[in-house]
Amino acid sequence: MQTKLHIKKGDTVVVIAGNYKGQQGKVLEVVREKTRAIVEGVNMVKKHTKPNAENPQGGIVEKEAPIHLSNLMHVDPKEGGKTRIGRKLGSNGKLVRYSKKSGEEIK
Repeated sequence: MQTKLHIKKGDTVVVIAGNYKGQQGKVLEVVREKTRAIVEGVNMVKKHTKPNAENPQGGIVEKEAPIHLSNLMHVDPKEGGKTRIGRKLGSNGKLVRYSKKSGEEIK
């Protein structure tokens, strides 16, 4: 059984722990099996690559590595600070995510 994740692809999040604490970025991908996410510009690692079609020269490439979801928090769409996420029934009868801090709906 998989747990319900609060973070989805496209959300803006802030890192709350680790070497990148305080940095904000957009979620590029969520890895459900490992409860991790890849965030734009956060947790950069250097990867040595062989020459291939995309990179004919080869060499060292910097890319984002996954970061655990427990180290991420949503950014409030109204005020811009860290916030927790809740779920409530929207006007269309479906569950929508909202910011606990401002009450603003998260798209």
